[in-house]
Amino acid sequence: MKTINKISFQDIATIPQLVKDFLNQNIEGFEENTFSLQNFKNKIHEKQNAFKPEKREILAEILENQLSGLTISPRQRQNIQDIKLENTFTITTGHQLNLFSGPVFFVYKILQTIKTCSYLKDNFPEFNFVPVYWMASEDHDFAEINHFKTENNYYEINEKFGGAVGRIPLSDTFFISEFEKEFKDYVFGTELILMLKEAYKAGNTLTQAIQILVNRLFSDFGLLILDGDSRELKTQMKETFRDELVNFSLHEESKQKVDFLTGKYGKVQVNPREINLFYLTETRDRIDFDGKNYNIIDKNTQFTTEEILNELENYPEKFSPNALMRPVYQETILPNLAYIGGNAEIMYWLELKDYFTKINLPFPILIPRNSMLFLNKKTLGKIEKLQLKIEDFFQNFTAITNHKILDNNEILRLLEEKESQLIHQFAELKATVETTEKSFGNMVKAEEVRQMKSFKRMKKRLLHAEKIKQKELLERLENLFLDVHPSKNWQERVYNFSVFFADHGNAWLETCLEEMQIDESKLIILAI
Repeated sequence: MKTINKISFQDIATIPQLVKDFLNQNIEGFEENTFSLQNFKNKIHEKQNAFKPEKREILAEILENQLSGLTISPRQRQNIQDIKLENTFTITTGHQLNLFSGPVFFVYKILQTIKTCSYLKDNFPEFNFVPVYWMASEDHDFAEINHFKTENNYYEINEKFGGAVGRIPLSDTFFISEFEKEFKDYVFGTELILMLKEAYKAGNTLTQAIQILVNRLFSDFGLLILDGDSRELKTQMKETFRDELVNFSLHEESKQKVDFLTGKYGKVQVNPREINLFYLTETRDRIDFDGKNYNIIDKNTQFTTEEILNELENYPEKFSPNALMRPVYQETILPNLAYIGGNAEIMYWLELKDYFTKINLPFPILIPRNSMLFLNKKTLGKIEKLQLKIEDFFQNFTAITNHKILDNNEILRLLEEKESQLIHQFAELKATVETTEKSFGNMVKAEEVRQMKSFKRMKKRLLHAEKIKQKELLERLENLFLDVHPSKNWQERVYNFSVFFADHGNAWLETCLEEMQIDESKLIILAI
């Protein structure tokens, strides 16, 4: 495995402009929340002053309890103990409980979090940095997480759902036998199959399954796994949740940022609601306020203000943060310095800066995660043979295909030559007709437009004709695009990690970790 290119996010057409502007420090007010050693130094000081020692004791105890059923490594055990110390901080990433981890970028996020901690330790040796994976165990969209895809198959489970997905016990394990058929003959196929069987044993909840899988993959790196579906942790959120229920503070305080981002970029990733909390029982349902009472949407349940505040006081575990409140929860209970997330996550975190200021909560450094792409030598050979560059596949590939189809085309050369002559002739004519009556000049301009449109139509028709004539080349280009972008998407958003682990095992994880970029957001392309 060898890195063949690293492409900056700035040079990739599909990376959102908001993310590019954030990375370039072109969004006023977020300069201190981008990646730099000086920003980390400042954030260490800020978080150290804001995070109370008693929170560290609670966090360490909960981590120890939540990981007690797993075989944890000496590094994990040391990290749990270090959490209690005032010179220890976390770097966090979070993700849904996708079946067998879902798309492979799940692994990349965690590895980048681990490597960032090592990088910070090298630069600030007097402090400790602990990588944390936050499980989105309270999400209720089961359809988003109940499947994964390999090169050859699609695997899915079907379970009764409606509440927090992490609480769903597994009963449908048919997919394991199908997975075994696909991977039994690979070098590390047996290891993958054993991982899957251990994690997704009937009776395990989806939370337990992901804990087992992630721990198996990353325990030696010292990664700690945290489940926010916890009464003890949510007890620390009572004041914030009470403020949210009574004053709608997140919605009110984020208005200015939401309006600014909407005005500049067209929309925001997630629009805040008046109340950004769910009520969590056997189902997870949104809380709404009608001006008098609090209604649990889709349930025949209603609370007065006094009743819902009593409910919060006595049962904080029943209140579940939505996507926008979850970062607030995370930063309240962790001594966290930075969050590593995908572009969409970074975009909704940006909406929250003013709200964090209002509740006196330090806003973390935000790090758009790196992307990785593994290509085999055969695909790389095809790209080279067609005289393309790997960067071409992350620009407007339709335009690149059209250029390739018409490359050195004599008819196109002649059309463009005549078009250029016509433009020159009309320029001379328009300069002369300005001395005569206005309507005649308008007629000349209209005629120029008409004839230019004719050339545009001819070039379009020529492209269509050449695509038919060069059908084989067109198919090669289209198939090559699908080799790089399976299902017309980024590879990391389609394939499961098993596609790569099956042939290379832990060596693949080590390569990903070694090649992972820390101080810049890039697409890292490797030959495999």
